[in-house]
Amino acid sequence: MIKTPRTKMREQDSQERIDNFLEVALGYSLEEARQEAMRCIDCKNPKCVLACPVRVKIPEFMKLLLEDALDESFHTIYEDNILPSICGRVCPQESQCEGACILGIKSEPVSIGALERFVGDYGMEKGLANTGKPESNGIKVAVVGSGPAGLANAASLRKKGYDVTIFEALHDYGGVLKYGIPDFRLPKEIVTNEIDNLKDLGVKFVKNAVIGKSLTIDQLFEDNYQSIFIGSGAGLPSALGVPGENLNGVYYANEFLTRVNLMKSRTKEFSKTPIKLGDNIAVVGGGNVAMDAARTAKRLGAKNVFILYRRGREGLPARLEEIHHAEEEGIDFRLLTNPIEIIGENRIVKQVRCEHMKLGEPDSSGRRRPLPTGEYSTYDIDNIIISIGQKPNPILKDNTLGLETQPWGGIITDEFQMTSIPGVFAGGDVVTGAATVILAMGAGKDAAHHMHEYLQTKQQ
Repeated sequence: MIKTPRTKMREQDSQERIDNFLEVALGYSLEEARQEAMRCIDCKNPKCVLACPVRVKIPEFMKLLLEDALDESFHTIYEDNILPSICGRVCPQESQCEGACILGIKSEPVSIGALERFVGDYGMEKGLANTGKPESNGIKVAVVGSGPAGLANAASLRKKGYDVTIFEALHDYGGVLKYGIPDFRLPKEIVTNEIDNLKDLGVKFVKNAVIGKSLTIDQLFEDNYQSIFIGSGAGLPSALGVPGENLNGVYYANEFLTRVNLMKSRTKEFSKTPIKLGDNIAVVGGGNVAMDAARTAKRLGAKNVFILYRRGREGLPARLEEIHHAEEEGIDFRLLTNPIEIIGENRIVKQVRCEHMKLGEPDSSGRRRPLPTGEYSTYDIDNIIISIGQKPNPILKDNTLGLETQPWGGIITDEFQMTSIPGVFAGGDVVTGAATVILAMGAGKDAAHHMHEYLQTKQQ
C-alpha cells in the first residue's frame, strides 16, 4: 500500500485571513495536482465513485489529468457534475468519495475534492462548459429554486432538449450557494460563472418569483409547463425555544449569512444597512452553517467568538476542515454546553445562561446523547447567532392544494421523486431537510431522469 502523504493545499495565513473575505484555501498548482493524482492506485472496483452522490468517474478524470489531457479530464467530471469548482470546495468529501478511498485504510485518502476543484477551475478559465445549446424538443419544464438541486435538475433536463425555466424567489440566483456560504469558502464569482454556463446552455431564469405567492403551481401548468421540479431548499431557521430569543441582538444564521453574502452588509462601504456586532458573540450549533457564522462574525470585527454546542467534539456535524479553520482563526469551542436562556436589559441581549451536559448512550443518530447535569454557567455576550437547523419555508405548501408534506414541512415524494400532485417532482433539502450541496445535486439529477421518463410516457 502506498503511504505517500497527501499534497497539502496552500492556505491564507490564519491571522491575515480573519481581516478579509478572500478565499482561505488557495488550490493546487498543476505540479501539485499531478503529484496528488499520482497517489491514486486505480482500484479495479473504485468505491470512491459509488460513494459520490452524482457518480463522478473519479479514477478516470485523475488518469486524464496525469496524461495532461486536462480538457478531457474536465469533460469527464462535467458529464456527471455540472458544478465541479463548487463541489470541489464545499462537498464533505471525507464522508463521501474520500471516505471510501482504499488508501484511507492505512494511509491518507487521495485529495479528490482538491483535484476536482483544480480541474473545475481549469475548465472554468478555459470556458469548457460552453458546449452550445441542445436542440429544443418543444416541451416546457419549470424548476422552482436556483440552488444546487434546481441547477442540477435544470442542466440535466436542458441537455435532453427540454425548454427549462428556473424560478427563483430572491433577487439573485444560486440559492444557498449565494446566500448561505461565505466568500472565504466559495467566492461568488464562481457561482455566477456556473449559472452563466446554464444560461449559455439555454436555461431561462426568472428572479423575484415566489412560487406559492406571486405564481402558483396551478398557474405554471396553465402556462403550459408539462412538469415541475421543486428544489426550493430549506431556508426557514429552527428556533431554540428559550426565553429571551426575541431580544434585540439575536440573529438566526440564515438571516445573518444572507445579509452578509447576498446583501453585502459587511461595512458601510458595501451596504447602507451594515450588520452591527459587538465584541462578544455566541454561536449556537455545531454544523457547517454555525462555523460559517462564527468565522464571518470574526471577520466583521468581533473580538471574542465562541461556539456553544450541547454535544462533545466527536459529535460536531461540521466538516473537519471547517472545524480546523475555525480553531486556527481563534474561534472558541465551548462544548457540552446547552443554552437555556438569553438574558437582556432594556430589550437588548446581555448574557446567555447555559447548562453543562454530559454524554449518555448513543441516540438514533449514532452519537452519544447529551444529558443535563444541573450545573450552569452564564456568559456575557453582545450578540447571539442561532444555527440549529433549517426546514422548508411553508409558503409553497400552504398555497398548493393537494401537496402532501411531513409534519415538519418536508415534501413527501414516492420512489420516483414525484409528489402527491401528478407531474410535480421534488428533491434536495425541501424533501430531506438541510443536507449537503452534492446530495441536493444528486437528487436534482435523479429527478430529471424520472421527469424525462414521465414526460416521454405522457407524450405517447
